[in-house]
Amino acid sequence: MATRKEVAELAGVSEATVSRVLNGVGPIKESTRIRVREAAERLGYQLNAVAASFARGKSGNIGVVLPHVPKVHLFSTYYFSEILSGIGEAVRESGQGLLLLYRDPGAAYDYVSLFATQRVDACLVLGASSLPHEREAMERLAELELPFCVVDQRYDDPRIPSVCADHVTGSYLATKHLLDAGHRRIGFLNGSAHYSNSADRAEGYRRAMEEAGMAPDAGLIYEGNYSRTSGYEAAAAVRRDLERLDALVCANDRMAIGLIQGLRDAGCRIPEELPVVGYDNSDAASWFDPPLTTVEVPFYEMGKLAAERLLDGAATGRGRHSEVVHERLGTRLIVRKSSQN
Repeated sequence: MATRKEVAELAGVSEATVSRVLNGVGPIKESTRIRVREAAERLGYQLNAVAASFARGKSGNIGVVLPHVPKVHLFSTYYFSEILSGIGEAVRESGQGLLLLYRDPGAAYDYVSLFATQRVDACLVLGASSLPHEREAMERLAELELPFCVVDQRYDDPRIPSVCADHVTGSYLATKHLLDAGHRRIGFLNGSAHYSNSADRAEGYRRAMEEAGMAPDAGLIYEGNYSRTSGYEAAAAVRRDLERLDALVCANDRMAIGLIQGLRDAGCRIPEELPVVGYDNSDAASWFDPPLTTVEVPFYEMGKLAAERLLDGAATGRGRHSEVVHERLGTRLIVRKSSQN
């Protein structure tokens, strides 16, 4: 495959001139333009579409790519609505446009084409997972040095920018709260293992238990998918283990609420028979009966900060070469009645 240097040598111009001609940037003599195009055609040189899109101009849009989950109303869930509200505020303040896009979480998504076709100037990714096809897509964006940021999901690759919450500390605080209350046999209802959040929350739980001299019991660790329904369904297993359980930590409020509803339907009294702690401090946590002890996560601030960092790089022309962002926001425990028996 021909290179830009070879085109420049054949046309008798600099590589910079070749780039300007093929990207359509700046004033160029017509004779020079013709020579460069003829040389490129003769050598079969193909312009990199992604690089060309950056040279030609901006769309004025910041893209937000969300997972499409059938029968789930993403915009009504606390997690996505809060993050999107923060993103929207930052984009509004910048005067940019906001383009929402859906992806199938079970299939590869062509993020690069969003830039190559000038649909977006920068991209925020929500609900990303550690599945191979999603990790590879993020690595591809990083390799091309495109302006993007992953929100509330982190990868081991330091080239992939992210803004997350400190879920290890959050889960640690939730578990330690129950330990400090005298509970020892503490169970844990986690979300899908495909998310870094799940690994972080499991790590915080494990750390608190081991610090207290308690080895986590694998038989008291349950898995849901962060939905209320999965919490309700987990209630059957938790009820069978009630004699072995002193308390339970849930990896989000939706599962905690579903779990409590399921246990109540089976005749269990909460928190008298099982103190429960949730995670997120969603709107429902404070008005649910009993009010839910939970971990407050700054989702709005997370979305706003991710958008601001991305907009700063894009607006100053440093979007493709700015320092990679790795931000982690703090979490805090909110104590309410559900954990006090």
